[in-house]
Amino acid sequence: MPREAAIAARAAGRSPFLIGLVGVTTAEIGDFEHMWLRLGEVGKLFAALKARAIGEIVLIGAMTRPDWRELRLDWGAIRRVDDLARLFRGGDDALLSGIVDILAREGVRVVGVQDVAPALVAPEGRIGQAVASTEDEADVRIGFSLLAALAPFDVGQAAVVADGRAVAVEAAEGTDAMLARVAEMRAGGRLRRQAPSGVFVKTAKRGQDRRLDLPTVGPETIAAARAAGLKGLAVEAGAVLLADRARTIALADEARLFLVGRRS
Repeated sequence: MPREAAIAARAAGRSPFLIGLVGVTTAEIGDFEHMWLRLGEVGKLFAALKARAIGEIVLIGAMTRPDWRELRLDWGAIRRVDDLARLFRGGDDALLSGIVDILAREGVRVVGVQDVAPALVAPEGRIGQAVASTEDEADVRIGFSLLAALAPFDVGQAAVVADGRAVAVEAAEGTDAMLARVAEMRAGGRLRRQAPSGVFVKTAKRGQDRRLDLPTVGPETIAAARAAGLKGLAVEAGAVLLADRARTIALADEARLFLVGRRS
């Protein structure tokens, strides 16, 4: 996703500079002007942004929440150690909003990936070739309502609904692991209806700052949904990113999974 966003930003006339986290980011950022940063090198980060007169930054990509006690702090981080420690006292939403505040104090504004690369966001309506049935659409609505109700608890952003009932909700394990659970339940006979049945729903959290941590679906999600024996995927239009868009759609069509964007 960082590379796809950079390509779109450059096509729009921007000059992207990529900052890769060691051990997290792939080497593909080498196609652009870039630097590598270890978690905890806060001073190095702000020095690089200042040297290039960078005033906007996009936070994009996935990583495991680090333990702040294991960070390799440079002098710039030590100067801000109280602020950094506070970041890790809440959930993911508190962590991300805290990062935004620290960046803002340094004169750097966080913008959403949808602002620099709107083509990466799921549109409204049918995205793939397969069509959702009336029953599927009813399950999609239930999924959206369920995720909206869970939003205040800072849990995951995805769920699986089948025959009008919640089968699985994403928690800390992530989307792929949740879908693997559904596949295990189906294999073990705990889902009585034969495959394909059930829908995968993914939304942004209600009330969340949409500059931060937009949910993503991609080829791996399609493969996991297929293995779980689902009928299709519904994502929140304008709020979910489609990684490797062409391949994601092609894989959904090949698996005969519907892929749609719906407003919440």
